[in-house]
Amino acid sequence: MLNILVNQTYRHLFASQFISLIGTGLATVALGLLAFDLAGNNAGMVLGTALAIKMIAYVAIAPIASAFAERLPKRTLMVSLDLIRAGVALLLPFVSHIYEVYILIFVLQAASASYTPTFQATIPDILPDEEDYTKALSLSRLAYDMESLVSPMVAAALLTMMSFKILFMGTVLGFLASAILVVTVALPTSKMPLIQRNIYDRTTRGIRIFLATPRLRGLLAVNVAVSAAASMVFVNTVVIIQGHMGLTANVVAWALASFGSGSMIAAMALPRLLRQQTDRRVMLSGVAILVAAMFAGLFLTNLSSLMGLWFLLGLGYSAAQTPSGRLLWRSSHQEDRPALFAAQFALSHASWLVFYPLSGWLGAHFTMPVAFGVLGCAAAFAYLVALKVWPTIDLQEIEHDHFNLPEGHPHAIGTHIANGVRHSHLFVVDYYHPRWPSSGH
Repeated sequence: MLNILVNQTYRHLFASQFISLIGTGLATVALGLLAFDLAGNNAGMVLGTALAIKMIAYVAIAPIASAFAERLPKRTLMVSLDLIRAGVALLLPFVSHIYEVYILIFVLQAASASYTPTFQATIPDILPDEEDYTKALSLSRLAYDMESLVSPMVAAALLTMMSFKILFMGTVLGFLASAILVVTVALPTSKMPLIQRNIYDRTTRGIRIFLATPRLRGLLAVNVAVSAAASMVFVNTVVIIQGHMGLTANVVAWALASFGSGSMIAAMALPRLLRQQTDRRVMLSGVAILVAAMFAGLFLTNLSSLMGLWFLLGLGYSAAQTPSGRLLWRSSHQEDRPALFAAQFALSHASWLVFYPLSGWLGAHFTMPVAFGVLGCAAAFAYLVALKVWPTIDLQEIEHDHFNLPEGHPHAIGTHIANGVRHSHLFVVDYYHPRWPSSGH
């Protein structure tokens, strides 16, 4: 897996991602503690609302940002956004009202809504080989897992010596380091579409490709299941441990580390597993683990069982989510890839927008078993939808027809049929193929 780090451009980008995520992980712990400091046992609702605001920024801004960003130099854009995020993180320790948290979270995540899809869509251009890209996806997942594992451990150590507000300074340093590393590489130039599109078409192109491709409709259902299950971890961990069990902030950090370690183990196993199994089987197996773990949460009794359950949720989370980049890579041309990654970013976070506040609301107004049960049912329903809409046999090369093509059209090659032509090639939804073929045509 580590052999792809010989690529200098990817190595620097991976380092920038890793360092910024460590800083972001410190902010994740600090934000939960800040919410508890401001709202006590209602911290779940405050944190759920803050995370919902984050999702609103992601859903609303990512497609629009991708439409404009495709005409901007990637390096300049990414560095500028890192500096904006560092500036916002610098202000977080000084908030004293809940509404200030909400405002800063929106600005911070608006910048991330532009940065993250640009970063993700750049990696396939740097590593065009599918096996190398699969390794990069696993390393990226490991970077996120290090946020869930190393950052809470660092936070736990720092919290024994200082106030949680100091943790936000680690976030500032992470974003600044990320910007410096991005400056040191030359990124591939975006390939401009052959067909010039208006702003509406550029904004909606990724979502239209996403919704027209069967495997990506399956991915959409997987996204729903992942967000339904994982929102319980990200929103209610601090409430369960500090509010219900009466334990310390350090234990919150260790619980999140348990989730991260499960996710890390799955990520390390995925490159080999994906050589033997299809993306569909691996991802849906991950969703099945999430569903089982959520229903097991109905019987949660103590810290030991919570640690084991969070570890299991981490396994399913990584297995269900990590291969998604392969589906996007396989379902798009290079020029459409930034728009498609932005669509995945927006649509997946639309699910988080629903389940973050729902998780906090259920935990605050009902019991935690009720929250586990409701969110588990939502994940189970999404699993059944994914089974239905994602074909078991997911062909890449598909025979299809074109009708009434003008002379000299690039697709007027193949077996001639009445008023058209029939041929077969690697099929993705694009300008010439706006719909998925029905029954192979």
